[in-house]
Amino acid sequence: MFIYLSKKIAIPNNNQLRCVSWNKDQGFIACGGEDGLLKVLKLETQTDDTRLKGLAAPSNLSMNQTLEGHSGAVQVVTWNEQYQKLTTSDQNGLIIVWMLYKGSWYEEMINNRNKSVVRSMSWNADGQKICIVYEDGAVIVGSVDGNRIWGKELKGLQLTQVAWSPDSKILIFGMANGEIHIYDSQGNFIVKLVLQCLANVTGAVSIVGVHWYSGTEGYVEPDCPCLAICLDNGRCQIMRHEHDDNAVLIDTGINVVGIQWNHCGSVLAVAGSQVSAGQDKQINVVQFYTPFGEHLRTLKVSGKQMYAVSWEGGGLRIALAVDSFIYFANIRPDYKWGYCSNTVVYAYTRPDRLEYCVVFWDTKNNEKYVKYVRSLISITTCGDFCILATKADDSSPQDDSEMESVVAMYVLVLCNSIGTPLDSKYIDIDPLFITMTKTHVIVASKEAFYIWQYRVAKKLTAMEINQVARTRKEGRERIYHVDDESSVAGDGTVDFSKALPGRESGKIQKYSLPNVSLLQKYLFNYRSYQLSLNCNSSRLAIIDIAGVLTFFDLETRTVDSTGQQVVGEQLKFERKDVWDMKWANDNPDLFAMMEKTRMYVFRNLDPEEPIQTSGYICSFENLEIKSVLLDEILKEPNQPNKDYIINFEIRSLRDSRSLIETVGIEDACAFIEENPHPRLWRLLAEAALQRLDLKTAEQAFVRCKDYQGIEFVKRLGNLQSESMKQAEVAAYFGRFEEAERMYLNMDRRDLAIDLRIKLGDWFRVLQLLKTGSGDADDALLEQAYNAIGDYFADRQKWMNAVQYYVQGRNQERLAECYYMLEDYEGLEKLANALPENNKLLPEIAHMFVTVGMCEQAVAAFLKCNQAKSAVETCIHLNQWNKAVELAKNHNMKEIGSLLAKYATHLLEKNKTLEAIELYRKAHHFLDAAKLMFKIAEEEAKKRTKPLRVKKLYVLAALLVEDYHEQIKNTQRAKLKGRRSEATTALAGLLEEDASLSDNRIIDNAWRGAEAYHFFLLAQRQLYEGYVDAAMKTALHLRDYEDIIPPVEIYSLLALAACANRAFGTCSKAFIKLESLDTLTSEQTQQYEDLALEIFIKHSPKDGKKSDLDSLPEGGEGKLPTCVVTGRPIADYQFWMCGVCKHCAHEQDISNHNFCPLCHNPVG
Repeated sequence: MFIYLSKKIAIPNNNQLRCVSWNKDQGFIACGGEDGLLKVLKLETQTDDTRLKGLAAPSNLSMNQTLEGHSGAVQVVTWNEQYQKLTTSDQNGLIIVWMLYKGSWYEEMINNRNKSVVRSMSWNADGQKICIVYEDGAVIVGSVDGNRIWGKELKGLQLTQVAWSPDSKILIFGMANGEIHIYDSQGNFIVKLVLQCLANVTGAVSIVGVHWYSGTEGYVEPDCPCLAICLDNGRCQIMRHEHDDNAVLIDTGINVVGIQWNHCGSVLAVAGSQVSAGQDKQINVVQFYTPFGEHLRTLKVSGKQMYAVSWEGGGLRIALAVDSFIYFANIRPDYKWGYCSNTVVYAYTRPDRLEYCVVFWDTKNNEKYVKYVRSLISITTCGDFCILATKADDSSPQDDSEMESVVAMYVLVLCNSIGTPLDSKYIDIDPLFITMTKTHVIVASKEAFYIWQYRVAKKLTAMEINQVARTRKEGRERIYHVDDESSVAGDGTVDFSKALPGRESGKIQKYSLPNVSLLQKYLFNYRSYQLSLNCNSSRLAIIDIAGVLTFFDLETRTVDSTGQQVVGEQLKFERKDVWDMKWANDNPDLFAMMEKTRMYVFRNLDPEEPIQTSGYICSFENLEIKSVLLDEILKEPNQPNKDYIINFEIRSLRDSRSLIETVGIEDACAFIEENPHPRLWRLLAEAALQRLDLKTAEQAFVRCKDYQGIEFVKRLGNLQSESMKQAEVAAYFGRFEEAERMYLNMDRRDLAIDLRIKLGDWFRVLQLLKTGSGDADDALLEQAYNAIGDYFADRQKWMNAVQYYVQGRNQERLAECYYMLEDYEGLEKLANALPENNKLLPEIAHMFVTVGMCEQAVAAFLKCNQAKSAVETCIHLNQWNKAVELAKNHNMKEIGSLLAKYATHLLEKNKTLEAIELYRKAHHFLDAAKLMFKIAEEEAKKRTKPLRVKKLYVLAALLVEDYHEQIKNTQRAKLKGRRSEATTALAGLLEEDASLSDNRIIDNAWRGAEAYHFFLLAQRQLYEGYVDAAMKTALHLRDYEDIIPPVEIYSLLALAACANRAFGTCSKAFIKLESLDTLTSEQTQQYEDLALEIFIKHSPKDGKKSDLDSLPEGGEGKLPTCVVTGRPIADYQFWMCGVCKHCAHEQDISNHNFCPLCHNPVG
């Protein structure tokens, strides 16, 4: 950072100032002094010139109001930015709150305690509360509307300072005896702070400054010190929080009067005075420190006594109250920034993130790329690349090769101009200084330097390839100690750059690259701050710590007084207050430098007239300086504006341009001969082309080595027509509208179209093709339509693209557009319209597959004779029936094995239902049925709800019925027209019989369903009170002991018989139960006890003669059973279900819409 005094405002009547405070938001400056002096000033810039922005713009007082109200010396002024209020206090203890009304300040509130004098006042971060401390120990906390919240007397303590914590939960009080006390926001004492900076200090000390940065602009590092406490003896400590045991300690060496953080907590200003060496007089100084205690700069200010310091809201200026003057100093911050290939890279902090936000702003296209980087140290750029130096995270992975005894502390990340990381290196030296060339990165710490030869994949010249071949992998990075004399001597390769580390002692060492051998040492008598070599490494520019720019010629050889030859000479040239300089990339004698708010361009150390600007120099080449107004950009870093990039032309370029315009080409040519530069020759060539002076143009193009330009001039020479030449020149200079107009006037529409095609302006090509008389070339029209289609497709405007692709007959892109639009009908139509075996069909088919449209995909595959792909599609989309059909039609053998394989895979994963569905879809009904029966049996064993088990058995039986139907149909197809229906059915049954080993499943398909149907029916009847019917239904269950556990059957039968008072049947059921092997002895005993209890009361005889006796026990002559009631059917007429072939009484089924067993609709 660099700082210099820029302005001085005198206070009338030589009134001594006591305090100054700068409003961070609105820019008002309040200053108070003796005899009740209180003024509010405002500096504003009035300029319309976009170049004159920021500090370079002239600033005038737009407000200068004297506030009347105080009689004694005003000692404390403090702003409340949120509510636009000013609070002031004088030596009599009078406090006044001022408010802004219609552009002027007026008294709003007054408070006078009359007992003591106010020493300090502080508003909290949100402007809601103010804390006022008096010298006698009184503390008052009030609200913004003037109400007192609480007050407290700290007995026997003399207060000098107060500060709020950023979260407003803590108050810090500074005492006149050098103590710091911490209280909570309600005024309860918490702790007395131990000041580590007072170690070894004797004598009385007092607290003169406490400032706690509130974090509103983010922090420069995570866990950054932000609470600064300073004593009058110059000792200072900066803490991370109020309990920090490891504070940053500083001895400023001055008698301090005040301290303040800048707007973002990155610089602490400490103002005071010190006795100058060898003289007895005091000099006023402001010291600037980082939060980590590093000293940045010292600013000396003339005058007797400095009283106060205050930063501007943007951190670019600082106000100092000295005697009866306000001094203003401008700050040129060390921004983290760089410039590579039209891209400005800059970093800033945000309150919502711990990382630095690094913006890569492409100034050509006005696009920005953002990257977040933790603990960023610096940004360095060169050519097309940029190096971000950061602190290594503890969590960062490091290469094995680098995990040596020292853990790498820092990371260098090589990025391109859009922020993409290309390579990175872990290093363990502190990267205090970093520079880079097009091939090397050089990092220096205090005692060593590190060189990394980076490589990026790009075109290399032959010389560079040799260079890269020579440096082996291990030669790519090395570390050297700066005092190591025995540096490795290289093999004499061309040193295309020099490395020059500067030393604090003033010694500078010159090394050759890439082999890093020490060439020369030079000694200076000052401490360099910035070094810069010119483009041929002959001169070195040095800016020292005080901002003095000097030059050193590295090549000159002179003889000193002792007769020895000395290499290098200090040039007799010096400029003060310099904060930036840049050599021209293409001329060793040209450089630009920034001095205060002026930019000077020097040629051979002779200055041109200065330009008023406060920009940072990006680049200096082709006689143009590109400068960036970083101060303006960082006010709104999210929206960089192209106005903040300024190009300055140097005098020779401006003079040549004006000579060409006013005097003529010959004189300009003579002037450029005297001051030759490729940029000037190009200017001349372009001017000569405009005037069709081809001979001069060709000479100038030769001088600036522009081969394309020479070719262009030759081509112009071959043209006969003057107007044609003019049109070509207009096109060369990018005046395309004019060139097109000229071509059309010459009736050369074809040339106008060619021009537009070269530019890729297909909309205009189409317009020209359509507007011309005569038929347009069809091929060209199609090309135009397709190019416009591409234009829309690239921007994902698929609807517009479709219209043009249809006209351009571009089926391939059309298919893509339909797919993106999800217009599958259009895609299907396109597929149908394509001829067979078209190469686009498989692609369209794959599009259908991705969205699960099986039929369309199969049609497309079949159209291009890819039956195998069609089958694979069906399998992929689970359409196995279609797959089997296709496989049969195309005689494909492997479908069965595929099916089995997939089914096995599903079964292994316990996905039985998916396997059943798979078999069903593939029309392998029997396999599906087998699996279904297996599930039903498993569920029955688990004692699941009987209704669920019945459903599973019904599903299994229905699959068997599907199987019967399939066999019948196959036979029917085989014997079509040859035999009667009966013969067909018989043949089907015979085939079925012959092919089947698993007769049980087929013959008794409905047994399981019947068993559970009657089981449920009996219970339903029992609960509804039809006990006789329930018993009769339960009696049927005796045939299903293989499906339902006998204990369930006979328990139900015993219950129903008992309820029906048929104790004979009940007795038989109990006898059966007692004889079951499956029961434990305990359960058998319980059944016996229950039987005893029943049959003691009732004799085991059926009460009334039931139909049961007529019921056969089973066997061949068994009557069908009604599925509605469970009664046997003895009638000749009854209803039979078409699916499950079960019967019911006609009067019973008439109340049902569905078959009670298989749930098929009743016909």
